[in-house]
Amino acid sequence: MMILRILFSVLLSLTALNAAAQARELPDFTELVDRHGQAVVNISTTQTIRGNRALPQFPELDEDDPMFEFFKRFIPRQSPGMPREFQHKSLGSGFIISQDGYILTNAHVVDAADEVVVKLTDKREFKAKVIGADKRTDVALIKIEASGLPAVRMGDPGKLRVGEWVVAIGSPFGFESSVTAGIVSAKGRSLPQENFVPFIQTDVAINPGNSGGPLFNMKGEVVGINSQIYSRTGGYMGVAFAIPIDVAMEVQSQLRASGRVSRGRIGVVIQEVTKELADSFGLAKSAGALVNAVEKGGPADKAGVEAGDIILKFDGKTVNASSDLPRIVGATKPGSKVSLQVWRKGGSRELTVTVGEIPEEKTAQRGHKRSKPAEAAANRLGLVLSDLTAEQKRELKIDHGVLVEDIRANGSRSELRPGDVILAIVSRGTSIEARTVDQFNRQLSQIDKTATLTLLVKRGEQQTYITLKGLGEVK
Repeated sequence: MMILRILFSVLLSLTALNAAAQARELPDFTELVDRHGQAVVNISTTQTIRGNRALPQFPELDEDDPMFEFFKRFIPRQSPGMPREFQHKSLGSGFIISQDGYILTNAHVVDAADEVVVKLTDKREFKAKVIGADKRTDVALIKIEASGLPAVRMGDPGKLRVGEWVVAIGSPFGFESSVTAGIVSAKGRSLPQENFVPFIQTDVAINPGNSGGPLFNMKGEVVGINSQIYSRTGGYMGVAFAIPIDVAMEVQSQLRASGRVSRGRIGVVIQEVTKELADSFGLAKSAGALVNAVEKGGPADKAGVEAGDIILKFDGKTVNASSDLPRIVGATKPGSKVSLQVWRKGGSRELTVTVGEIPEEKTAQRGHKRSKPAEAAANRLGLVLSDLTAEQKRELKIDHGVLVEDIRANGSRSELRPGDVILAIVSRGTSIEARTVDQFNRQLSQIDKTATLTLLVKRGEQQTYITLKGLGEVK
């Protein structure tokens, strides 16, 4: 009996030690939140909608759907009697980077806002001024008139390791100061249409309203700004993306100094170097950026870069993948003379290029000097379109296209944005230029609802192909 008691006592001791060891292994976020949570703010914006612009559509959702309450609270239903001028409100997050009231957030949080209100954790509210916003990186700098504020500490995203614990604080669905945690899933992610940000991928729960909030490491240092999620539902699905804080801080320093961001360019069209391409060009491994085309008279052309060259280094920095080049060049001061190492005809060459500047992004102005019916109808893609004026065509340097005024209903499934210009419609190997709205919609009506449709779209200075699947019934 005595032996059994001893064995039982030993077993209890081992169980307790095991439990204590497990407890030590699990992270504790309480101190991090207590010390740094006060520097996280809630941002609410108000935009006055005038004329025939419509609010985002309230989707048909079941009342048990978790997204139902969000749309009910923040996106009012439209009705025939709704006034032609009304207020559209949205929510986001941000964090204080200096005691005198400078705050970082996402550009899309404050985009087109007429009023920005910042709410601190102590319930004080301030109207904020937008110092500047950079859509290419989705970073915005705003300022409130206050002093002695709690500010975050900055970390080094370069020292982050995949698998490391990270914490997000923000206002998902308007629930202020919500804390979620997870791990770094990957680093240096490239996303479609995002050429200047090597995103940090995490599995931290991020939802609408978290945008602009900080991503902390376990030292309580900010290593990123939570910016995007990958989702088929509109809510969290385990894949979130944050802008590295070093990228954001470089952007904010330029915004603070001049209200805009200056970026370098050299005027080349590039693609990834696959193993097969590397073999054919005589490279030992797949690396660099293959030049498809060189802009005539551009910086690269003047430097002697040719189509078929593979850019291996820029200003001494190695180009491991084609996605590295836009980031490296973009971060280079326009006017700088830098070295360029290219692979050509089985050997490397050194060139010198004078870096140009990316022009500010231009988009067509919606409703620019046009008189349209009070209620514009959406086509089967859920798009409200308008014909381009002669002035818009001159401004955008194109001779045809139709302008996306608004996106409704099933149109939200695509990557299209208001302000995009559709240049052509491609289906079953045939490409037809979009000349007028009537012609575009007639062509659309002839395409089967199950077909895959591709649109050639001009967005700012860039052209891109956007593919849509399942067009819906002809209306």
